[in-house]
Amino acid sequence: MDIRPIAMVHNDFPEKFGLPRQAALLSRIPSLVVFEKEFRDKNALRGIEGFDRLWLIWGFDPVGKGGFSPTVRPPRLGGNIRLGVFATRSPNRPNPLALSCVVLERVEWDTPRGPVLHILGADMTDGSAVYDIKPYLPAADAFPDARCGFAGAAPERSLEVFFAGDTLRLVPEDKRDILREVLRQDPRPAYREGGDYGLSFADMNIRFSVDGDRLTVTEILKKAPDENGLYK
Repeated sequence: MDIRPIAMVHNDFPEKFGLPRQAALLSRIPSLVVFEKEFRDKNALRGIEGFDRLWLIWGFDPVGKGGFSPTVRPPRLGGNIRLGVFATRSPNRPNPLALSCVVLERVEWDTPRGPVLHILGADMTDGSAVYDIKPYLPAADAFPDARCGFAGAAPERSLEVFFAGDTLRLVPEDKRDILREVLRQDPRPAYREGGDYGLSFADMNIRFSVDGDRLTVTEILKKAPDENGLYK
C-alpha cells in the first residue's frame, strides 16, 4: 500500500511535551491543516464545511529503533505497568499512525497555499503529517456507554497558574489564554512530582515550577529562528 502525506499541521507546539494527551481535553488549541501541492484542489473539500468535526489520520514521529515491542508503559498508570501496545494509544507502535477527532472551525478557501482548514483541539505537534481526513458522524462514531478499560474518565487536572515578575508581558496577548489553559491542565506526566520543568510554545521556552496545586512560570526565554525561519 502506497501511503503519503496529503497535508501538514501547523501550530504553536514544536514539541510533544505540553500538548494534551487527548484532543478533546483542550479544544481551544488552534491549528492549520495545509495541503501538499498536489492536493490543493477545492473540489476535494467540497461539502466539508457542513461538518463540525473531522477525523484526522496522521503520523507520530517514529519512536526508537529497537523494533517491535508487544508491551508499553502507559503514563496514565504511572509508567510502571506494562500493557499490550494494541490496548493503548502509545506512539511506540509498529506503524506510527494516530487518529484524532478535531473541531473544524472554518475553511479558508483562497490562500497562497490553497484551501486551508482552521481546526481546534489537535493533539499533534507542528509539522505533523496528515494522511487522510474523514468527516465525524455522531450517529456512527459516538458510543458514550462503551467501556474504556484502564483509561477511565478523562483525568481531572487543574492547577493554579501564576506568572512570576513580568514574565507574562513576554507572551503575546492572543496566546495568553491558550498558554494558561495548557499549564492549568498540568503538562507533566501522570506520575508527576513537584519540580522544575520547561515546554516549548510558539517562539518561547516556558520554564515553570510546581508546588502542590500551584504552578508558577519562572522564566520565559525567546527562541531565535533557524536558517529556515523555524523555532526549535
